[in-house]
Amino acid sequence: MADPSSYRPRPGEIPDSPGVYRFRDEHRRVIYVGKAKSLRQRLANYFQDLANLHPRTRTMVTTAASVEWTVVSTEVEALQLEYSWIKEFDPRFNVKYRDDKSYPYLAVTMNEEFPRVQVMRGHKKKGVRYFGPYGHAWAIRDTVDLLLRVFPVRTCSAGVFKNAARTGRPCLLGYIGKCSAPCVERISPEDHRELAEEFCDFMAGRTGTYLRRLERQMADAAEEMEYERAARLRDDIGALKKAMEKSAVVLADATDADLIAVAEDELEAAVQIFHVRGGRVRGQRGWVTDKVEEITTGALVEHALQQLYGEETGDAVPKEVLVPALPDPVEPVQQWLTERRGSGVSLRIPQRGDKKALMATVERNAQQALVLHKTKRASDLTTRSRALEEIAEALDLDSAPLRIECYDISHLQGDDVVASMVVFEDGLARKSEYRRFQIKGFAGQDDVRSMHEVITRRFRRYLAEKERTGEWADGQDADTAGPGVGDVASDGRPPADGRAMPDDGEALVDGPALKDDDGRPKRFAYPPQLVVVDGGQPQVAAAQRALDELGIDDIAVCGLAKRLEEVWLPGDDDPVVLPRTSEGLYLLQRVRDEAHRFAITYQRVKRAKRFRSSPLDDVPGLGETRKQALIKHFGSVKKLRAATIDQICEVPGIGRKTAETVAVALARATPAAPAVNTATGEIMEDEDGAPETTTDAPGEPVTAGTPDERRGQER
Repeated sequence: MADPSSYRPRPGEIPDSPGVYRFRDEHRRVIYVGKAKSLRQRLANYFQDLANLHPRTRTMVTTAASVEWTVVSTEVEALQLEYSWIKEFDPRFNVKYRDDKSYPYLAVTMNEEFPRVQVMRGHKKKGVRYFGPYGHAWAIRDTVDLLLRVFPVRTCSAGVFKNAARTGRPCLLGYIGKCSAPCVERISPEDHRELAEEFCDFMAGRTGTYLRRLERQMADAAEEMEYERAARLRDDIGALKKAMEKSAVVLADATDADLIAVAEDELEAAVQIFHVRGGRVRGQRGWVTDKVEEITTGALVEHALQQLYGEETGDAVPKEVLVPALPDPVEPVQQWLTERRGSGVSLRIPQRGDKKALMATVERNAQQALVLHKTKRASDLTTRSRALEEIAEALDLDSAPLRIECYDISHLQGDDVVASMVVFEDGLARKSEYRRFQIKGFAGQDDVRSMHEVITRRFRRYLAEKERTGEWADGQDADTAGPGVGDVASDGRPPADGRAMPDDGEALVDGPALKDDDGRPKRFAYPPQLVVVDGGQPQVAAAQRALDELGIDDIAVCGLAKRLEEVWLPGDDDPVVLPRTSEGLYLLQRVRDEAHRFAITYQRVKRAKRFRSSPLDDVPGLGETRKQALIKHFGSVKKLRAATIDQICEVPGIGRKTAETVAVALARATPAAPAVNTATGEIMEDEDGAPETTTDAPGEPVTAGTPDERRGQER
């Protein structure tokens, strides 16, 4: 725990102007971002007597190790910068609203030649019109099904669309009149786009125009005695009215507004938003947050507005936003909303009439959401806390292990040996921190040696980060922390000198990249309180030996053996046996199982990639087309290997020089090992005498045998 006086700025150092400030911890992570009209007055509040601070604020300032600030010109700029930094750094002590679900939207892809109506979730894309959000995807599909009678816009995927265009036959919706079938040119691109524009106008609330037009057309058809056409128009009107009934009128005068309500207690707050367009409720969503700082209702509303409109522009920001309490001060927020919309936005508290009555409904929804959330999470919070306490007590740790890392080794009979690292923080999986390794120090099957290599590589990178940022302990020199530069382990592994290796823990595709020390996530920058390995005494001893060789003595190590679910500690001949009903054991099992899942998934990917390889891949200048031509001509690589150069030259597109190169490459390549039925010991061969290979998935041959037998060979 840090003493705030140790990093308190000197008197007169903090400017008396608007700005944004950041608190950082000892690892240079940004843990809190705030804005202020006067930086000097605001920051002075954090450096008063700790007894006078709110408990959560006290925790934040004692966790921090430094504070810095950026001066801006106006409070609006401070608001924008605060939002950007919260999104970028994800500080642990800031209010972060969590969606209780991923809300679906009705989307119209106006950025395509033939716009498509579909359900979309996640981030919004440029050029796509969104309506909602809706509580359930089926509600969108019901609405769209009704509207397609009147607005037969394309709803099919790109693959279905291309296939219909290729065959000249539309899908079922084209035959029953619920699609104008642009795939077979029944409608021009211009007319189809106009149809999509009308669909969007109707969804945006401009319904009266279309209803009146259809009623006129129905009357004209009846007058001209075209009764079948009049009946179809009547059904279209009925479908539109039924779709409109799904969202009843709640505000008169076709009001466009968002209503935001907050329900809170001392620990958490729930926010509910009703999106009203054209006087009708077009969408609803809710968020829940932990109150990790002392915060007013107005400040909660301000954070909700940032979350809601931070990425929106234009009509996505309504003319009117109704809230239960105004931010203090309100002018910068209102100006920021106006800039996002491009025209005036009214931010106010409803006082009377229909809007106040609707706000009461939104508030009831917020109260119910908070009660439901607390009911779901109360046991979860209690259970996780108890699990961490039980682990700390069983392993004799000084404190609860808030960050746990687990490692597992996976291979298939000694081939494609890989390892995984999963991270749990506060008892929850933090998937952005997961890493995966390829074992490179040796070949073959040796789980103990593999574990030693992985732990060494992971914590060598950690020491490299400490050395780079100067985070060495007092009196410790960088050159004496762990093996020195140029040292080589006895088994021939690379020197543990902290030099970065590009494959030391491959991040997930969507994981954070290695970045600089300004608070952004970095690979291996933060140490765990507990390292868990999947295995017993040998694996635990290997992990502890790796840490000892690096000079790391403040990280606990344990192993969880699968057979009896025993917990092994380094140097102990007897395991720690946790009760089967222990929440601590259950958490360790979850961590271990997640590491196993992640490792075996990566191992299967590598195995599939290896099995899909061909000796022809190593032939220089031989592209995919000519490879396929060779295989098609000869039928298999085995027959191609037996062919003469003259026979290879008979394949269209293959010259003599290429044929010679192919023949040499195949001669050098070692034929694949025969597949063996492990139940009988029989070598499986095809009709040509070639070993048979079975396939579990396209392009992924595996050793023959029953599925259970093959799974038993995987580690």
